[in-house]
Amino acid sequence: MLNATELVKELQEMRDSGYLSDGLLRKAVKSIAESDLRFDWVGAYLLRENGEELWLHNYVGTPTEHSTIPVGTGVCGMAVQEKRNVNVPDVSKEENYLACDPDVQSELVVLIRAGDEIFGQIDIDSEEEAAFTDEDEAALQAVSDKLAEQMMAERR
Repeated sequence: MLNATELVKELQEMRDSGYLSDGLLRKAVKSIAESDLRFDWVGAYLLRENGEELWLHNYVGTPTEHSTIPVGTGVCGMAVQEKRNVNVPDVSKEENYLACDPDVQSELVVLIRAGDEIFGQIDIDSEEEAAFTDEDEAALQAVSDKLAEQMMAERR
């Protein structure tokens, strides 16, 4: 189970030591992937400045052909378009699903955002159906909020 409090603390310590968002994103993805056996693929997608496309920053899991995703396409693109987190318990029932791995059963996308500004997202796939809980989403939101703090600071 992801210990979001501990990971957020580690990310803050990295910020205090001068790490930028690149390092924080890599630490977050690796830590999330290692935290729970349900998390079969974990990645961070960032939103391009034009707001039209997501690009894959880093990931842990099976390689994916989806290194870029147009906003509005797939679960990841839909989350940005609708400006909300998306928990899909059964990807086979999702019309807009972009298949990366045939074994994936469920997907959770949590936005990295500050207010209305979306920087990207954490995307998690699981080979278990209905793998993600409200507690998982809340934990990932805490991590995403810490990442957004750093990204906002870098934009100034």
